[in-house]
Amino acid sequence: MSADPSTPQQLPLHFAWREGLHFANYCPGDNRPAVAALRAAAEGAGERFVTLWGGAGLGKSHLLQAACEAAARQGRRGAYLPLAELAALSPAVLEGLEGLDLVCVDDLQAVAGEAAWEEALFHLYNRLREADGSLIAAADASPAGLPLRLPDLTSRLAWGPVYRLQPLGDADRAAALQARAAGRGLQLPDEVAAYLLRHCARDLPSLYALLDRLDQASLAEQRRLTIPFVRGLIG
Repeated sequence: MSADPSTPQQLPLHFAWREGLHFANYCPGDNRPAVAALRAAAEGAGERFVTLWGGAGLGKSHLLQAACEAAARQGRRGAYLPLAELAALSPAVLEGLEGLDLVCVDDLQAVAGEAAWEEALFHLYNRLREADGSLIAAADASPAGLPLRLPDLTSRLAWGPVYRLQPLGDADRAAALQARAAGRGLQLPDEVAAYLLRHCARDLPSLYALLDRLDQASLAEQRRLTIPFVRGLIG
């Protein structure tokens, strides 16, 4: 077990977060108020209950895991719960989490309509409130738009601020791609970033996956990323 308190390996496997996901490498665009609220909650300095919602590819999972990392940097104990992966387990996995400083619950839609899970989440909110803990939740729809059967859970999701994440504009998408490339030691010129946005899927997960391919090809062929080189790769 690592001695660094920020490493996810110190948590049980279901509650670990991915290393390398930070607030610093999330491109916020118009989502700066949401990011500021999450950072404050993670550090124990702001609203203790925050809900995010929005479609796929907006970085909800990145932000929740960044919050766990930020909490750990402050010596606070946190856990990341991807409900899309945990839904097949018993909701009993939520028991005892009120002993943590921060709980980040992702993919709430995965258990919406499941009575046992909804009840367990409702009680987790209450226990964390009593214990002065924080909870950040994320879903693909607003609290009112989720098909929840327990009205009290809907009300808990609105205990603190609720933020709808907005898609990035083209300039911010290009900046996010270039920051990702720079983190890998890869130069992505402005004209190549613009070309990718015009000719490829525009959601960031797809663009990041394509950047991984381009990085591998660039290394293998010892070529810089130019429009002709990229055009030949993506066909």
